[in-house]
Amino acid sequence: MHKSESSSSLGPGGLDLTQAFFKPIQNAASPSPTKRNTKISVVGAGNVGMAIAQTILTQDLTDELVLVDALPDKLRGEMLDLQHAAAFLPRTKILSSTDYSVTAGSDLCIVTAGARQVNGESRLNLLQRNVALFQKIIPPLVRHSPDSILLIVSNPVDVLTYIAWKLSGFPSNRVIGSGTNLDSSRFRFLIADHLDVNAQDVQAYIVGEHGDSSVALWSSISVGGVPVLSFLEQQQIAYEKDMLENIHKEVIGSAYEVISLKGYTSWAIGYSVASLARSIIRDQRKIHPVSVLAKGFYEIDGGEVFLSLPAQLGRGGVLGVTNVHLTEEETQRLRESARTILEVQNQLGI
Repeated sequence: MHKSESSSSLGPGGLDLTQAFFKPIQNAASPSPTKRNTKISVVGAGNVGMAIAQTILTQDLTDELVLVDALPDKLRGEMLDLQHAAAFLPRTKILSSTDYSVTAGSDLCIVTAGARQVNGESRLNLLQRNVALFQKIIPPLVRHSPDSILLIVSNPVDVLTYIAWKLSGFPSNRVIGSGTNLDSSRFRFLIADHLDVNAQDVQAYIVGEHGDSSVALWSSISVGGVPVLSFLEQQQIAYEKDMLENIHKEVIGSAYEVISLKGYTSWAIGYSVASLARSIIRDQRKIHPVSVLAKGFYEIDGGEVFLSLPAQLGRGGVLGVTNVHLTEEETQRLRESARTILEVQNQLGI
């Protein structure tokens, strides 16, 4: 489809009004060759993709934002809707196309596209359709942006991140899944709500599968630098393990509740993915629980599997995995979560 962007050719016969509107600086130096713009491409202009795009724009994370989707009319409508907000946003060039060539030179490619489950369809069949979709998405992204970082948001995110890694041929540090970054935010919110503190003062991680087998790392939770469980034990304050499990179950059920109420999730995942984009593009070196190649970490073995671990993110993608201390029970649950994902991969024959 036609790419649309801002143009200064508004005068008669396409005259470039920039030349008439501005008087040039005499003996001006050319822009530094080391100065370059950042470019982020979002594949999938559905509810999730557009929430991510909108959040990236409002947080001024990129100089150029590209939208790619298979539906040309909706895609152009979304692009125009964002372009029309230009007076209220930081200056960003916004492009859209059904042709992946528009993504060329992207620093970060965010994939949100995915098939929707139909009534009576098995999870395996849905996954097979998404694998087929990724076979059409990942190769052209890689061809046009061979030095980019892939950030996968489509579900089931752990298996599809593995698929993207295999299809791309990229080193594993440049293929990342959004994983449990949002789950951990929900976890921190619930703990903060219980303690009546700001969620930003809560350090807490959900790791493993982005799904039912995820693992809450209770042993490493801290609030304002104070380890919560050890503090309760030192103060001889009793707590019920069932209460902790109920909070974890509430985290797992949060997305289902939102979907049942409004039909889909969008804003929270938009902010979550934008936070990952910020850490990567701005080389923030922040730690996020994201889906990474986990083999060799925390005694995870038995095959190549992507699942969420606390990882440091920067301009090179995944810079390292944090050595968070896990209890024996947490380690065992994490390994079981890895086996759950591997079983799905084995069903796919990959």
